[in-house]
Amino acid sequence: MATTTATIGDRAAAPVAVRQPGQSKVVILILLFLGWCLGNMDRYVMSYAVVPIGKEFNLSSSLIGLVLSAFFIGYVLMQIPGGWLADKFGSRKVLNLVVFVWSVFTGLTGAAWGLISLVTIRILFGLSEGSFSPAAFKMLSEVFPKKERGRAISILLSSGSIIGVVVPILAGLMITRMGWRGLFYIIGGIGLVVVILFMLFLKPRVIQEEAAPTTPGAKAVEPHSMGELFKMPMMRTLIVVEFAVYTLMWGTTTWIPSYLARVRHLGLMSIGWLQAIPALGALVVMYVSGVIFDKFKPTVNKNISIIASAISAVMLYLMYVCPTVPLFILYETIFSLMLGFLVPYMPTVLMKCVPADVAGSAIGIVNVAAQLGGLVTPVLIGVLVDLFSGSFVAAFSYLILFAVVSVVCFAILKPSLDSRVS
Repeated sequence: MATTTATIGDRAAAPVAVRQPGQSKVVILILLFLGWCLGNMDRYVMSYAVVPIGKEFNLSSSLIGLVLSAFFIGYVLMQIPGGWLADKFGSRKVLNLVVFVWSVFTGLTGAAWGLISLVTIRILFGLSEGSFSPAAFKMLSEVFPKKERGRAISILLSSGSIIGVVVPILAGLMITRMGWRGLFYIIGGIGLVVVILFMLFLKPRVIQEEAAPTTPGAKAVEPHSMGELFKMPMMRTLIVVEFAVYTLMWGTTTWIPSYLARVRHLGLMSIGWLQAIPALGALVVMYVSGVIFDKFKPTVNKNISIIASAISAVMLYLMYVCPTVPLFILYETIFSLMLGFLVPYMPTVLMKCVPADVAGSAIGIVNVAAQLGGLVTPVLIGVLVDLFSGSFVAAFSYLILFAVVSVVCFAILKPSLDSRVS
């Protein structure tokens, strides 16, 4: 396909696209969405399975926190290497391999015979899944033009909200009928089916876009290495805000079921049905956020994120002090709606500002911070609950603190192309 050349001196030349043979962007998005659903399911079910696991292995809150965080140890370690592998060897090869390996370890989770084996398997599972996110985002940046990436990213990330609706109901039902071990065997088998679909149909049709011209005299420089990425002020701010936002997400995702069981005295099936409500609300907002991020200016999107972070802090406080379960679910739903804006914002900013040849590395760097939040938070909450004799007051205070941190980070963030290099 022939390309057109922009006139010299044009400051807003239209992007030039070159397409290679392969599947359409819609097919690729569907397949990546399916893979992301599988990955989220593998992770989310542990928040429910850990209730019977804790009883079977006689685990304290601190040890339950260790089980919940074990996945993130491996996941964090593979973020930057996974992004580098996707940039060097191609996102398709990385995606095919990691889905196969993590499906094997998902099945092996059901064979765990004690705490040490369970933690070891979950760490290896995290290592195998850690490359998926940077490779998937890199593939999105290859097949979608910049003006469509916000919607594509929100659709991809909405898989977490969909699984958040399905898993609470599915996990409660399956654990009740076949036990927690059978649950992991079945999900591992589903993963092997997804691998076959990836191998047969995950063949992207890559587009290449011209870099957007910068204003004369601007200091912006296209980053083409990991060292140059770290020099971007935007990257450094996103690293902090990713940790804060994912602290909120994984702190609530991993511990709310246990909180409702231990403090609000609900059964597993009741918890499952109730937790589907906030997840459904987050799903709707996730789709809306993608349209907003593509339509409005970066400053508008940043202001939305500041407001969403502030509301999150208020909702966390109300969740802890509210007297009834219905009020708790209402406040949790509003909190989830705010996360529906916050979670897709960061990768959208990156995918619009970073060149495709280092997109995998950029996502990997920022995801390290995000998954460190997932690693530290479940363990720390478990320790705090034990230290306060079963009370969750310190746990909620910890989450509220990071909601405030996210407000500050969004306030100082400069998502502009002319602020790339310090």
